[in-house]
Amino acid sequence: MQIILVSRGQKGPKTLDLSCRRLRCKMAAMVLAGIVGIAGVGAGIALTVASPRDRAMGDIHGLQREVGDQNAQVAQIKRDAQRDLDALAVKLGQLQAQSVRLNALGERLTQVGKLDDGEFNFEEEPGQGGPEVTTGAEPDAYTLPESLNKSIDQLSGQFDTQQAQLEALRDMLMDRSIESSLRPTGMPVNGYISSYFGGRPDPFSGHSARHTGIDIATPTGTPVTAVAEGMVTFAGQRSGYGDVIEIDHGNGYMTRYAHNSALVARPGQRVRVGDVIAKAGSTGRSTGSHVHFEVWYHDKVVNPLAFVRSHR
Repeated sequence: MQIILVSRGQKGPKTLDLSCRRLRCKMAAMVLAGIVGIAGVGAGIALTVASPRDRAMGDIHGLQREVGDQNAQVAQIKRDAQRDLDALAVKLGQLQAQSVRLNALGERLTQVGKLDDGEFNFEEEPGQGGPEVTTGAEPDAYTLPESLNKSIDQLSGQFDTQQAQLEALRDMLMDRSIESSLRPTGMPVNGYISSYFGGRPDPFSGHSARHTGIDIATPTGTPVTAVAEGMVTFAGQRSGYGDVIEIDHGNGYMTRYAHNSALVARPGQRVRVGDVIAKAGSTGRSTGSHVHFEVWYHDKVVNPLAFVRSHR
């Protein structure tokens, strides 16, 4: 089979002999190359059109995975925060129980201290005030639930109130304790009162005389103790008193212990309540073994009976 190609030019017609094997191979190769070229152009066009969509879909899937991971992290944070809140609520309950115990302790201390009713009320906030000065601190980034935050604020206020009142109560009780230790209280020696303060017949002359203290009959050698804390200002003999101990208590009070058989304390010595300062006897102007006890207040002798009958 032959194909004749006629040209418009001056050249003559060309004849293609299809029976030639070589020619047929060339033509088949040309046709195949054309088909491959057309397929490549189509594939390029298809990739050009489809590639942005595929990339966008891939990006969307990636974002979805990230969102899922973030949701899981948020859920874990919520679980951790809930555990912390539960633990905080338990601790808050324990602190509230402690606040109740502090209230009971404060009321007990008020009763022990014999304070006036209403002087210390641990259920009410003590009065305080002053201008408000802001610190400029930034608020916390994390805010507790309103109910829990309110409970914590109330509990904090209760502790501040209790702290202020307990400190005031402690100071008052300390002041009372110090004042009590400096005030003459109780008997200076074991025995009985054989002569009282005031007018009496003189035991030697029988004439009317003024007794400036009380006499406490007791055997010789019985320990004589300080009835209040103070400083020994005199230890020696005085006319009519025999061997004497005098103690200045620093708050206007001075006590005198006379007719002792021996002196234990020395001038300048600091003594506390119950310290042995002398031994009872009958030195000086005395009819028998006893302790003559005097109480002076702001340089004036006073009746010691109320002091020896009181209790610390």
